[in-house]
Amino acid sequence: MRIGLLTEGGYPYATGESGRWCERLVRGLGQHQFDLYALGRTGTPPALPPHARIARAADLGLDASPAHQAERAGLREPRASRRAYGRHERRRFTEAYHRLATGLCAEDDATSFAEGLYALAELARGRGGLPAALRSDDAVRALEAACRAPGARRGAAAAGLPDHLAFAEQLERALRPLSLDWYEEETLGAADLCHAAAGGTTALPGLLAKRFFGTPLLVTEYGVPLRAHYLSAAGADRSAPLRTLLAALHGRLAAEIYRQSALLTPGNAHARRWQEKCGADRARIRTVHPGMAADRFAEVGEDEESGDPATLVWVGRVEPAKDLIGLLHAFAEIRARQPDARLRIVAVPAPEPAAGAYLTYCKGVAAQLFPDEAPGAHAVGENPVTFEELGGPEAPTLEDAYASGALVVLSSVVEGFPASLVEAMFCARATVSTDVGAVVEIIGGTGLVVPPRNPRALADACLALLRDPERRHRLGAAARARALELFTVEQNLAAFRGIYLELLSHAPVRHRPGDGVPFAHPAEAHVPGSWAHKAVTAGTGAPDA
Repeated sequence: MRIGLLTEGGYPYATGESGRWCERLVRGLGQHQFDLYALGRTGTPPALPPHARIARAADLGLDASPAHQAERAGLREPRASRRAYGRHERRRFTEAYHRLATGLCAEDDATSFAEGLYALAELARGRGGLPAALRSDDAVRALEAACRAPGARRGAAAAGLPDHLAFAEQLERALRPLSLDWYEEETLGAADLCHAAAGGTTALPGLLAKRFFGTPLLVTEYGVPLRAHYLSAAGADRSAPLRTLLAALHGRLAAEIYRQSALLTPGNAHARRWQEKCGADRARIRTVHPGMAADRFAEVGEDEESGDPATLVWVGRVEPAKDLIGLLHAFAEIRARQPDARLRIVAVPAPEPAAGAYLTYCKGVAAQLFPDEAPGAHAVGENPVTFEELGGPEAPTLEDAYASGALVVLSSVVEGFPASLVEAMFCARATVSTDVGAVVEIIGGTGLVVPPRNPRALADACLALLRDPERRHRLGAAARARALELFTVEQNLAAFRGIYLELLSHAPVRHRPGDGVPFAHPAEAHVPGSWAHKAVTAGTGAPDA
């Protein structure tokens, strides 16, 4: 089977959890041919297995001029936009854009949005020039008319010219995948299945492959782009009408992707609920937990006696959503009731500049809450709270970080699928977590859960386990057994192995070059492995290696 894998963040160029998941999927399903379509980054790729290749890569370059973006991304823009649309193309564009804008501005008209989106895609495929047209005066006037039409959303109706201009720019960025040169018979048209590693813009090429070629679309979401848009701080300075229009755009796009997908595979029940709220059909949703490598944690998980029994460990990216300030206040109460308790905060390096500022703020709060200890409790100058960086001398690896303590804490106020919680479970560590995101689904009954933003409850739960070693060990063992059953790479690969075959079995017959010629496609060609090669070598008398 030929899989067109649409990757989030530009795999195989990008790193991160999404890139690692794509890597495990491609290498674990060697019986299929993977054509990688990378959005977001280009460069020199790492070595790929023999059954995978980079079919297309597009750096959409959000900070460059439209022409330069197009040259870098492989858009149709440089060739087709040297002259403006003629009268016929302008009329086609204006009608399509007006339908799309009407679907965005009206509360209950998702059909117009989809019709306009596909009409713009067909125009881009046949004529090009879409990025420039989306920023044109025609586009702004069509958007203005839709915002002022009867029945428009109240927020959209209040939009002014600055809002229209800003939204036109954001819309052009979101719809850049429509102008890619990926929609040909030899590219996405050759795929038996499109698998998008995320929703939103990443899944747009798969949506168009379904439109143009009837290719089944599978969408995997371990984080929900619509939720990420709502929670993003990037648009805090935008006007209310502009936020309304952008929310409508992301909502309509998500709903259309969910409606056209053959199957949705959210990574947890939290993401599944978001999909259902956006109109996804429950019958076409199947939860597939992300697979994580468990082998590296085996030694720690099998050593029940490892870890300081009075040490709490927090591991993650330092950002406000993790509520380290609440954790520090909770630990102040723990420290008052159990003076030998210690807290290790192990930060995973993050590229965001704001992470350093928040970490500095947290260190300042810790210095106020826990001034250096006087002689007696610990060595002079030793503080019960330590801030370390993963990869440093104190915490060279994740295994070392988790092995150093008896209890792992998660204090977040916002989470999706917290990988650190699963890692702690692989290490047979009892956990105390706030009830956010997929936390309850992950731990089942193998850890304690408290309300977010409640330092007193967090402190009480931590003390309960610090003072009860037997219960702590029992919960840790149960956590490890649950993680090995549900969250390993093996279970993830097994799920997608079955899903691929299921979707192909239900897909309509695809006619390709050579169809209609007797024996053009021998039966052995559809069997995974090298059956056809063996048959040829056997017939020629060559050794059957």
